[in-house]
Amino acid sequence: MNEILLERASGIATITLNRPDKLNSFAGTMREELIAVLDEVADDETLRVVVITGAGRAFCAGGDVEYMSGLQKSGDVATFRGLLEAGGEIVGRLRAMRHLVIASVNGTAAGAGCNLALASDYRIASDGAKFAQSFTKIGLHPDWGGTWFLPRLVGRGRAMELMMTGRAVDAREALELGMVDRVVPHESLASETAAFARTIANGPRIAIEGIKRAVHASEWQSLADQLSMEIEHQLASFTSDEAAEGIAAFFEKRPQKFES
Repeated sequence: MNEILLERASGIATITLNRPDKLNSFAGTMREELIAVLDEVADDETLRVVVITGAGRAFCAGGDVEYMSGLQKSGDVATFRGLLEAGGEIVGRLRAMRHLVIASVNGTAAGAGCNLALASDYRIASDGAKFAQSFTKIGLHPDWGGTWFLPRLVGRGRAMELMMTGRAVDAREALELGMVDRVVPHESLASETAAFARTIANGPRIAIEGIKRAVHASEWQSLADQLSMEIEHQLASFTSDEAAEGIAAFFEKRPQKFES
């Protein structure tokens, strides 16, 4: 069975983690397969949005503990290091990708699965979803960028509490903490995700790609550097066919139709 599914339609790519019998936990070559799919969609200029979700009742339960146990018992530290490095590569690709990345969290997001969601640009969750930095439950340390993303979203103290205890939070608490951006009824998750993705995909590509880069850059840039970046991005937008269309539509009192 293909454990990483990819569908493309109308400027939107949907990546589905497809190991539902194991709550979409990562094992074997799944990480490398996901890297290959991310590289494929990153190079696709017809795409505007990438949605990541899970098959079945979970988003992703993180690493397959049974698989990791086998590596530990055999003393295979080199293979385990490879898994960690692959996780880091996935996170790096999500941030570098010009397309907006939406995590559509349909169920449990634990460990690396939680951090896969946090590494996405926007998180929309089912009201039945749960989030857990579950690493300490099995004596491990967070990876996949969790110690970078979580403090920025919920604050240092809350991040430490969630990571040190491994406590799971439901979707509503995750929303209150700032771990997710939106919570919808479980039965509406797919349609609400599709509607939001369609809105972004129909927008002005140059401006939207610039917004992603600028917002992420604001996490480390000075105000002066941020102002300079805004000017460069604004000039790129101003001289584009998209701005010409948007301004014409404004004066003609009609919907914009961005085609680039």
